[in-house]
Parts: sequence; C-alpha cells; structure tokens
Amino acid sequence: MRSSLSYLRWPLIVTFAGIVLAGWLGLRYTGTTGGMLSFLMIAVVLAILEISLSFDNAIVNANKLKEMTPEWQRRFLTWGILIAVFGMRIVFPLLIVVIAARIGPWAAVELAATNPEEYSRLIGEAHLPIAAFGGAFLMLVALTFFFDQGKEVDWIGKIERALRRCGSVRGMEVGFVLIIILVFVWLLPVGDEQVFMFSGIWGIVTFLAVDALGHVLDRWGKAQEASHTAAQAGLGGFLYLEVLDASFSFDGVIGAFALTQNLFLIAIGLGIGAMYVRSMTVMLVERGTLAEFRYLEHGAFWSILILSIIMFGQTMWHLPEVVTGLLGATFIATAFINSVMWNRRHRGAVE
Repeated sequence: MRSSLSYLRWPLIVTFAGIVLAGWLGLRYTGTTGGMLSFLMIAVVLAILEISLSFDNAIVNANKLKEMTPEWQRRFLTWGILIAVFGMRIVFPLLIVVIAARIGPWAAVELAATNPEEYSRLIGEAHLPIAAFGGAFLMLVALTFFFDQGKEVDWIGKIERALRRCGSVRGMEVGFVLIIILVFVWLLPVGDEQVFMFSGIWGIVTFLAVDALGHVLDRWGKAQEASHTAAQAGLGGFLYLEVLDASFSFDGVIGAFALTQNLFLIAIGLGIGAMYVRSMTVMLVERGTLAEFRYLEHGAFWSILILSIIMFGQTMWHLPEVVTGLLGATFIATAFINSVMWNRRHRGAVE
C-alpha cells in the first residue's frame, strides 16, 4: 500500500510552482517585497479555503469513483483536475463577466488584468443566480442520499430515518427543493425573485438530466459488455462528478473575491487547494477509508446539505466563507470521531 506521503507528491509540486507564481505576480503588480509577501499569504489562505470547503466533495467523489471502472477513475483524476482547475477556477469567472458585461473573452481577460475592481463587481452581481443554481443542485445531491430507501446505516438516527421514510414518496426530494425555492422567491425583493427561480429550476433540471444520463448509460453498460458501452457508462459518472465539482466550486470562487480581486492569484490559490482535494480523493478510494469509517460519508452529505442552505441564504444575508468551511469541517470531524468510537465498540463486542 502507498505511504501517506506519496499522495502529497503532486500537491507539493503544484504548491511550490503556485507559490513561485504568486510571488512573481506580487512583484509585478506592486513592485515591493511587502506586496509579494501579501500575494503569497493570500495564495496560502485561498488554498486553505478551498480545502476546507471541498473536503466533503472529496468524500462524495470517492464514493462515486468506487462504482467506476479503473480507466474512468484515472480519467477523472487527470482530465477532471484540469477541468476543475482551469475550467471552474479560471474559465468560469471569465464566462460570468463575458455574459454580464456582454464583452468578448479576451476583453474579459484584459478587464481582469487591468481593472480587477470592476471585474470583482461584475462577479458579485452574478452571485444571486450562481447561489440559486448551486444551492438547488447541491440540495438534491444531499437529499437523494438521505431519501435513498436502500440506505442501511444511519448516523443521526431519528432524523435520517424520517428522511428515508420521505423517500418512499416518488420525487419527494424535488418537491422539497421546489418548496424551498418558492419560500425564497416570496422573501426576496422585487426584481430578484425571477432570476432566483429561473436559476434554481435550472439547478434542478441539471441534476435530473445528469442523474438520468448516468442511469441510462449504466444500464447500457450492464446490458452489454462491449468496451464502447463501458466507456459510455463511465461517461455518465464522469459528467455527474464534474457538475458536482462545479457546484462545490461556486462558493469558493465567489468567496475568493472577498480576499483579492486578482483573477490570476485566485486561480493559483484555489488550484493549489484543488490538487490537495484530488489527492484526498485518491487516498479515500485506494485505502477504502469510506468503508472503514461508517459515518464519514454521512458527515459529508450533511455538510453538503448545510452548504446548499447557506447558498440559498446568501442571496439575502452575507455569511463569511470561513463559517461555511468550519460548519462543513465540524460535521465531517464529528462523523469521523463517531466512526472511530463505533469501531472500538464493535471490536470490543466481537472480542
């Protein structure tokens, strides 16, 4: 079995390269040693922010990857990290500005480089639809887990058993999210409610579309053993994980602008964090950690549910991203501790 340090090889390489680039950016933009150190500190804080917000993402990714073929696991951990770093941490913020300001992609890059304050303002104006879309998608991810009739292990017993009973009603999770969307539509100021509802519904549609595609391709993969069909089955899981990662990254990308308006520094910091999340995913899959700690997955999905509620709430109230990260980390840490305690009791009973 690989040592724990071996999983950190690529993250450490990327960290070194990212720190060098962040220092170079600091000197280029400020021309002072103090500015360089400031850029370095922001890059480190952004990396920590990304790790804290995305640890639950690593757990969910590992759970899904177990069902995929080794070939598609490798593709997700190679192509997927490129999409995650360059797509969601660079292209996605640029795309928001392209749409909001109705300018070309290259003009958006120039705006990010020459007028970061205006760039940040345009990103901030897009927060409402992003939060609605991401909140709806992530809430469905969490509720689908808790409403699953085949789930045999419960962590927070009474609540999770009640949620599983709700799953006996077909489409209950979608109805629940729609009710939440309608409540916020009623609470939001006039002018914001249409954008919120439209974006929230698109979040639901995206989840259902990706989930349906995954089921269809999985059935084809089980019905036939042809290699091209197996590839299609893996494609469904790959697309699901990419959309899931995109939804998780919304919070980190938006929160990053509270620390700096420099798009390139944001990409460096969040990219470093994304590499550590990738390594955690690999370790969870190869070491079977989810099977060893029975409540760890539950903690991750509770964290996702809380994150989705926070994303909805942030359309009306501001909550610092550090609070979001701490809440998620608390659920996961508590689930980990409870898993260790259960393992000790279980071993004692067996002995």
